[in-house]
Amino acid sequence: MTKKQERHIVATIGTIVFMVLVFLLLWLLRLFAVAPEQEEGVEVAFGEVQEAGGYMPEQSEAVPLPSPEPAAPEAVAALSDNDLMTQEDEEALALRREQERKERERQQAEAERIKREKEEKVRQEAERIAREAAEAERKAKEAEAIANANKLGSLFGNTDNTTGSGDGQGNGQKGNPIGHGSTGNGSWSLAGRGIKGTLPQPANTFNQEGRVIVEIRVNAAGQVISAVHKGGTVSDKQTIQLALDAAKKAKFTEGDQDQIGTITYNFKFN
Repeated sequence: MTKKQERHIVATIGTIVFMVLVFLLLWLLRLFAVAPEQEEGVEVAFGEVQEAGGYMPEQSEAVPLPSPEPAAPEAVAALSDNDLMTQEDEEALALRREQERKERERQQAEAERIKREKEEKVRQEAERIAREAAEAERKAKEAEAIANANKLGSLFGNTDNTTGSGDGQGNGQKGNPIGHGSTGNGSWSLAGRGIKGTLPQPANTFNQEGRVIVEIRVNAAGQVISAVHKGGTVSDKQTIQLALDAAKKAKFTEGDQDQIGTITYNFKFN
């Protein structure tokens, strides 16, 4: 290669390098260039002239917009879920209140019924106690009358096993004030009363010997209205029934009220 060619190549390379450096320098200057700040100010309109830049076209007369037509009334909206739930809650509440009212009325009626039952039981118990007290008092008076009659009989030499004031055949017992006596195979005791006629005797078909005591209740007219087996030594039911049947036939003198006495039968085989 000649020297001329070498100089030409060096010149070309130098030119290229120079151009690259210039390009880089320009690029750096543009990159770091500071933008100028805009000046603040107030816009001023200079009229409606084209030169002032403020010309405004003449505005046309405003056309009124049509007013919106009123919306047609909407149909009544269907009940919402909340409305339905509210109605259901109110119905359930009313039903529960009605049930609670009926339950209160039932409990009140039950309490009144229980109260009436208690009052009735108290009344019945009081009546029972009063009846028992009256019965006990009556029995005590009868026992006292019998005891007094027995004392009076002992003064005349008569006891339950004596013939009383009659002749032993039942002709002298009517109106006997002593209230006891004996005829045949039996004896009787009824305070302040006498026996009419003779003491009825049991049928002679008994199966056992011994003594049967019968408690009798006599009304004011002197009739025996009940007869109950109260003891003795006989256990045969047929013999006891004979004594009861005979005692029911006895007749006594009149009195003021019902009285309780006894009739005793002695059964002996002939």
